[in-house]
Formats: sequence, C-alpha cells, structure tokens
Amino acid sequence: MASKKFYVVWEGHEPGIYDSWKECQLQVANYPRAKFKSFKTRKEAEDAYSSGPEKYRAKEKARKMLKKPEPEPMSIAVDAACSGNPGKMEYRGVWAENGDPLFHMGPFYDATNNVGEFLALVHALAFLKKHPNMESLPIYTDSKIAMNWVKNKHCKTKLKRTPKNRVLFDLIARAEKWLKTNNYKNHIIKWPTKEWGEIPADFGRK
Repeated sequence: MASKKFYVVWEGHEPGIYDSWKECQLQVANYPRAKFKSFKTRKEAEDAYSSGPEKYRAKEKARKMLKKPEPEPMSIAVDAACSGNPGKMEYRGVWAENGDPLFHMGPFYDATNNVGEFLALVHALAFLKKHPNMESLPIYTDSKIAMNWVKNKHCKTKLKRTPKNRVLFDLIARAEKWLKTNNYKNHIIKWPTKEWGEIPADFGRK
C-alpha cells in the first residue's frame, strides 16, 4: 500500500497544503508556472510551505550535495515484464516516489521485453504531454535499449510479425509516428539499479 503524502502548492489557484495528489492537481492544472512538491510528512510540508519555494529549494540543493543521490521528486518510472522471448508482455508507468499507478497496458502476445520498455517510455511521454504542468517531469527507465530507440525514434526490434502480435506492431507504428511528430521536454534518465534497487515500476517477477 502506498504511503501517505502531503502536497505543498506554493503557487497555484489556491496555495496551501493538500492531503492528496488529486487535490494538488486541481490547484496546479492550467496555472502558469505553478510551483508544488510532495512530502512524506505534514511537518516537512508545513516547514517547506512557510519557507517559500526559493528558500526551500536552496536548502534542498545544499542538502543534496551532502546526501546520497536519490530519484528526482515528482518523476515517473516505467518498466515492462515478459514471460518468454517472445512471450506474454505487459508494461506500466508509476510515480517514482511512491509507486502509485499512472497507466498499465497488456497483456500482449508474441512480444519482447525491449518492445515493452520502448512502448512504456513513449506512452509516458505522450501521457505527460497531455497533462498541464507535467510536460517536463523526468522519466526513469532501466533499459538503455529503449532509451536509444526513443532517441532514434525507431523501435529496432527483430521480433517477427505473427497473427497474435498484430496489435503490438500497430502500437509500435503509432509510437514511432508520435516521436516523429511531437517534441517533448522530459528528461529520460537511466535508473541506477545497483545503487537504488529495482525500479518502482518493476513487476517483481525476476
């Protein structure tokens, strides 16, 4: 079960501290240059809110210089899982800080894990672009292959077409078209599994 979070809105429709991401979204959606962040405890949220965004971020910058690196706040993590190669595949995206789900697709048949990782990244990019104030949130993936495919706007899979994966190839074509016809500001970051453990979107089937 995801842990409780508190959300500070420094600049939004109604600045304040909110108990859910849904309430926070209502305050920052369609608000130019909204400033907000989540916290694990109400005390942390109250201290940050009273400090103001500039003082809080300056303090955080100084703290992070002394602390072990950790995931960017308000970031997305994606992952895929495949039983067999090719086999049954699914992918999903979650909030990196608490694992709350954003999207989940599949199962797809006669598929591969690399294709799932690629589709998950493109899905995350398209998802974030549709939501106000999320167009520049970082996205984590543990797949260098998927990162390269997205960078090159081409899913360089050797997967063979079959009657079972026709839908999958349609999704690949749509994903490639989206990459070629859209710009995005999101920074795609390689998840350091050795240092941080499994990516939050992991399906736990290893």
